[in-house]
Amino acid sequence: MGRVGSCFDNAVSEVFHSVLKVDYVHRRSFRTRTDARIKIATWITDFYNARRLHSVCGFKSPIDYERDYRATLAQGLAA
Repeated sequence: MGRVGSCFDNAVSEVFHSVLKVDYVHRRSFRTRTDARIKIATWITDFYNARRLHSVCGFKSPIDYERDYRATLAQGLAA
């Protein structure tokens, strides 16, 4: 994250919202706001964090990246 007023302050959240809108929201219709909230939350937990490959994570899902990171960290502590 950058300093206050830096162009990098909101970059991460803006990219996430862009992906959310392009990949999910604009491709579906929702009957109610509650329905939209539930389906978007499910998409985030079941797809975005669990299966979608992220370039920042070396084209791994965030869950796989964290699992590999923790394993590497544990191996470093054990050595």
